[in-house]
Amino acid sequence: MKLNVKWLVALMGLACLPLLSACSSAVPAAASDPKPITIEHLADAAAPTRETLTQEAADRLGLQTASANTMTISGADRLVVPYAAIVYDTQGNTWVYVNSAPLTYVREQIKVDHIDGDDVIVASGLSAGAVVVTTGVEELYGAEFEFQEE
Repeated sequence: MKLNVKWLVALMGLACLPLLSACSSAVPAAASDPKPITIEHLADAAAPTRETLTQEAADRLGLQTASANTMTISGADRLVVPYAAIVYDTQGNTWVYVNSAPLTYVREQIKVDHIDGDDVIVASGLSAGAVVVTTGVEELYGAEFEFQEE
């Protein structure tokens, strides 16, 4: 029995039709997908922005936090945060992102008394027990000032 090459090519083409039609059907993007981050500019100058992330965005950034603790330094109780929590703006002001609710972070200005290694001794602007972001601070700050594509 002799096979005709034309018939063989035709049969292979028919066998591949279901695969080709599957390749052309794209899954449409959901129109209601939430934005990974929502930024609210607050009226309070002490806390200019509130950023709310989706769980997926927070996981992608690998956000980590630490509590502002009270330590006795030179006989006085002082508030201390990790240096990694600090972000400086273009005017040299110091800020931290406080975890105010699940997946919600508020940028708050603080005054630094001094820095001792990895510890920042806070002069004012933060309360004891406040939870501050220590990993992902730069990404949160950058998201506030994200440029718009033209």
